[in-house]
Amino acid sequence: MTALDPVDSIGRVVGSLPPIGLDELVAQASLLTRLDRKYMLPVADLPLVLGGLDEDTRVLDVDGAREFAYRSVYFDTPEMDGYLGAARHRRRRFKLRIRTYLDSGQHFFEVKTRGPRGTTVKQRIPYEGDVRRLGPGARAYADTVLAEAGINSGRLRFVPALTTYYRRTTLFLPVTGSRLTVDTDLTWALPDGTALRTPDRAIVETKAGRAGSGADRLLWSLKHRPCPVSKYGTGLAALRPDLPSNRWLPVLRRHFPTALDGSPA
Repeated sequence: MTALDPVDSIGRVVGSLPPIGLDELVAQASLLTRLDRKYMLPVADLPLVLGGLDEDTRVLDVDGAREFAYRSVYFDTPEMDGYLGAARHRRRRFKLRIRTYLDSGQHFFEVKTRGPRGTTVKQRIPYEGDVRRLGPGARAYADTVLAEAGINSGRLRFVPALTTYYRRTTLFLPVTGSRLTVDTDLTWALPDGTALRTPDRAIVETKAGRAGSGADRLLWSLKHRPCPVSKYGTGLAALRPDLPSNRWLPVLRRHFPTALDGSPA
């Protein structure tokens, strides 16, 4: 590894930031109702982005660790109602997933729906049991949350549709009370084992109010614009060419070129 290696540079920048503990981060920037802006960019650009953040930016630190491994198992109907809701910009759409924090072994069942004016509302409960299926408690919770969002899921059947793996660094931006996450080592896998990796790409996500954050303005100044990248939607579109994917075509063409021509990625 050379001094110019972007991964090494990212580690140096993150390692120099003051820490914030998990409890304090949740208290100051839980943002379960927020406006998400997502950016997909080359890993090589991350040192410049991270190095340009405000000096008071803090990094989530848990027992000295500042990067954490995640796994998310997404559930959808056999007819792909959740995927199609996003692909077709339906107002009432949803995502269901069991997220595992691999470093601690904690599992949470999460339901994401759309709130007023394009905001994302995420609700979750601790989960125990087989992550490849929804237990009765999780199913009942999903039905309740979806009903509150105007979605009748009583007759729907949910099955595993996609699993994602990645490593995440979380930053806290005190000026706007917002968060920024950086996901690297991105991998997507279908239930049949077909997988796709994008080791040279990262997904940066800002979670703030409608006005955005200093991180958004920095990204815009560096010619990075928000894009409709979704780990679930874009990953499925890349792995399953039988699904409608117009919403994600610009991202697929720029960041997943081999997924479009059938070549191994």
